Amino acid sequence: MKFSKKCRYGLRALIDLSANSGNDHIVLGSIAERNGISPQYLEQVFASLRRAGIVKGIKGSQGGYRLNADPKNITAAAILEALDGSYQIEDEEIPADSHGHGISASIQELVIDQINGQLDQLLQGITLDDLKKRYLDHRDYGQDMYYI
Repeated sequence: MKFSKKCRYGLRALIDLSANSGNDHIVLGSIAERNGISPQYLEQVFASLRRAGIVKGIKGSQGGYRLNADPKNITAAAILEALDGSYQIEDEEIPADSHGHGISASIQELVIDQINGQLDQLLQGITLDDLKKRYLDHRDYGQDMYYI
């Protein structure tokens, strides 16, 4: 399973937006600059997030983006689905012959279904608010502490 660059950048940008916006609109250029992401690529990422209803964009001089819901109500699962579609492992192809059918069904039930169930439970349980809080903890109390 691979975690795409689009998902990584989308999560980064949403954490940044959540942490820095309050109720204001934030321009993509500032998010891109803070996170070292190409503004053109970030525009594509936000187009997917906008279509999914996760962010709302406003055009014009006072424009930018803001979250369309409380970060407590936006799950990691919803974000990943908005950016890349299904995040789950594809189902096992079950052959028609009787010998391969049992093997494939076993793989599907004991491996793929189990992984997908756990993955779904994990990603549904992580919210954008959780990610923002962890980021703020790291920013405020993390790596910048020096001891003499």
